[in-house]
Amino acid sequence: MYSHFLKRILDFLIVFCVLAIIWPILLLLIIWLYFANKGAGVFFMQQRPGKKGKIFKVIKFKTMTDECDVNGDLLPDEKRLTNVGKFLRSTSMDELPQLINVLKGDMALIGPRPLLPQYLPLYDKEQARRHEVRPGITGWAQVNGRNAISWTKKFELDVWYVDHCSFLLDLKIILLTIKKVFVREGISSDTSVTMEAFNGNN
Repeated sequence: MYSHFLKRILDFLIVFCVLAIIWPILLLLIIWLYFANKGAGVFFMQQRPGKKGKIFKVIKFKTMTDECDVNGDLLPDEKRLTNVGKFLRSTSMDELPQLINVLKGDMALIGPRPLLPQYLPLYDKEQARRHEVRPGITGWAQVNGRNAISWTKKFELDVWYVDHCSFLLDLKIILLTIKKVFVREGISSDTSVTMEAFNGNN
């Protein structure tokens, strides 16, 4: 009953109240990013698969500029990542606009992170079960390593959450997420500013 009904109601009520409180902070971040991103915009929107693989547009704060090299190709992530972008990522505040996705019903507060649509045909049958629930702003994989763990482990944790979803587990994940934000663990993998692409084998 919780995962099919109460979870959605709680998500909506919590997010509505949070947005009513933090909107001044969001406004300040929008102004800060407007200048820091050098005309690249404030928001980053990208198609992601949600529950049952339904495609939606996830919203995040844009943490990188669109600067290119002499050939017109985008510079590496680490060169385009702004100082404010580093701060937002290290505190996970770049995820705050996804509260709008939660209000719309595209996402939940807690669930497997929404990944890229091109990964859909690469999942095996068990990994694809991560789409049995709404994707979340944070989740079991995020509080157990986030970008610092392998894709295989990440998917194992996602499916475990699908099978064990409950109010107490969601509460535990929220508390662990707050802890992770303060100690800033698992934000980046060892070799990239962002997580390496999934190719079906890693």
